[in-house]
Amino acid sequence: MNEQQFDKLLHINTIGEQYGFPKLAHYHRYEPTPYAGLEQLFTQYDLPENPVFIDIGCGKGRVPIYIHHKFHTPAIGIEMDAGFYAEAEHNKESYCRKNGSQGAISFVHTIAENYKIKPCDNVFFFFNPFSINIFRTVIHNIWESYEQNMRDIHIILYYPPYDYLQFLHHGTPFELIHEVHLENETNINERLCVFALKKA
Repeated sequence: MNEQQFDKLLHINTIGEQYGFPKLAHYHRYEPTPYAGLEQLFTQYDLPENPVFIDIGCGKGRVPIYIHHKFHTPAIGIEMDAGFYAEAEHNKESYCRKNGSQGAISFVHTIAENYKIKPCDNVFFFFNPFSINIFRTVIHNIWESYEQNMRDIHIILYYPPYDYLQFLHHGTPFELIHEVHLENETNINERLCVFALKKA
């Protein structure tokens, strides 16, 4: 299926060109995560046990809704832009109405650094949403949550920036466990990397 067909299947509207600039300099512009990349990832990678999926910088809510549809697992989107947050909520309502239930999907309107990580949150998805400075802070918050409630935690990076990878490799105990090079792409950066922090 193409992008339009996937949106139609889910009864949502997340397609569109990049537009607007975020109010905070360290945050990047919105761009929806390609469905094809997600489909390829999940043919090769399995979510951890009892997953609660967190999309950091979820835009219009595509990824959390896709995850809920595919795995029937709780999914949360974090979005700082009020307009995108409103569109994500609208998409959730449309998706849930067609599926006959509210489902375990929620969206939080806040900046990523301020999201309070819950003890059950264990999969964190990033599609290059912000600068390395913000990324370090969010990873630190995840690590603090792990220390308080030890569990298997996965970090999924789509189109991972070099500085994200360097930081995870050399500045954290996260280990690379899976790498997916996207089909029909010649750019080495067109890939997904999964890092894991194993329960001690």
